Amino acid sequence: MAKFELKLPKMGESVAEATITSWLKQVGDTIEEDEAILEIATDKVDSEVPSEVDGVLVEILFNVDDVVQVGQTIAIIETEADTATTAAAPKKETVIQDAPEQVASEVAQTVVAAQETAAPVITSGERFYSPLVKNIAKQEGIAQAELDTIPGTGKEGRVTKNDILTYLDNRSSQPAKSVAPATNGVAPVKNKAVKTETAPVISSGEDEIIEMTRMGKIIAHHMVESVQKSAHVQSFIEADVTKIWNWRKKVKDAFMKCEGENLTFTPIFMEAVAKALRDFPMLNISIQGDTIVKKKNINLGMAAALPDGNLIVPVIKNADQLNLVGMTKQVNSLANKARENKLKPDDIQGGTYTVTNVGTFGSIMGTPIINQPQVGILALGAIRKMPAVIETPEGDFIGIRYKMIMSHSYDHRVVNGALGGQFIKAVKDYLEDWDSNREI
Repeated sequence: MAKFELKLPKMGESVAEATITSWLKQVGDTIEEDEAILEIATDKVDSEVPSEVDGVLVEILFNVDDVVQVGQTIAIIETEADTATTAAAPKKETVIQDAPEQVASEVAQTVVAAQETAAPVITSGERFYSPLVKNIAKQEGIAQAELDTIPGTGKEGRVTKNDILTYLDNRSSQPAKSVAPATNGVAPVKNKAVKTETAPVISSGEDEIIEMTRMGKIIAHHMVESVQKSAHVQSFIEADVTKIWNWRKKVKDAFMKCEGENLTFTPIFMEAVAKALRDFPMLNISIQGDTIVKKKNINLGMAAALPDGNLIVPVIKNADQLNLVGMTKQVNSLANKARENKLKPDDIQGGTYTVTNVGTFGSIMGTPIINQPQVGILALGAIRKMPAVIETPEGDFIGIRYKMIMSHSYDHRVVNGALGGQFIKAVKDYLEDWDSNREI
């Protein structure tokens, strides 16, 4: 017999920690290799952590809502492997041999270490906060004194991510707190706290009260934060996509037969956006303080609907380097993962510009909110048959064309109207100049 330490696996380049949302197995349960043991959450993505061995779950080292760092031991599994086999196996994880005294000692040390990490440590009158909570507090300008007043629902009153996000949602209704300045012996002037009240929501006994989901709260927080941070400006343009409509209708069956993929309009539009970003790299940027970070790679975010109605933005990495076949495979793969709740944390990381298709549900245009820390987002409206003036060498005439309206929201702090307009015009030109004889 041997004991195996299950550690929180690496989930992406920029993911350093995760919140435990539920335990799927309990102490004493028999576990098979690759069977899910617990569910975790990182920002928007929920993931399952599978077992790497067969055995019995003997220790759970963290509770629900605890924040765990990548590489930390989260559970201990007792396996059937004998000592010799375990010692020889090239495991990345630490394996504890089945010597009774050594096992008891090491397991006890692991449990103590885990409890010290999970539980709020009181040191010199200060509460313990996870790096994620500290980071949110820093971004929102929450001072330490204010942070200490936030009630926690985690283990032993620990402040969880949901606690601080809920506090931020209700922050406007809290009375403003003033910090007394140094007086140098002079009595300070007491400022009366200004109380901001929000109108109460009146509901009757027949109304249904629905608790927002964890993801819903996070999205709401991000949307409000984006509107408060970026100076949103919109530009609109109409594009004639008749050539694309007819070309897709002509080749989609052959494309499916040749590539095994359904050819939608989305990869075609994504290709045009990637080309336009290559032409106008100052839209492929982010703002960091008073500096601009010009991104080397063009990573396109693709807003997708989840089964519960929420939105998520999986990312197509190095989109400008993909041909139409590669773009189609990426679009379909990420869309399927989103629908099946199988997106991994790395699938939504690193986006530099976002595209959202508001036309999916019939909207002809929209004014989307920028996906921070990006500076632009393009909304694609519904494609409609429209009467239009067609110019020819023989004169003008009225014809039926397939048209769509594109809406470009951009951050006016760094993107002026000329650049924002030139970019969306470039996307329009790429779409309207589509080669009707293009081979698949």
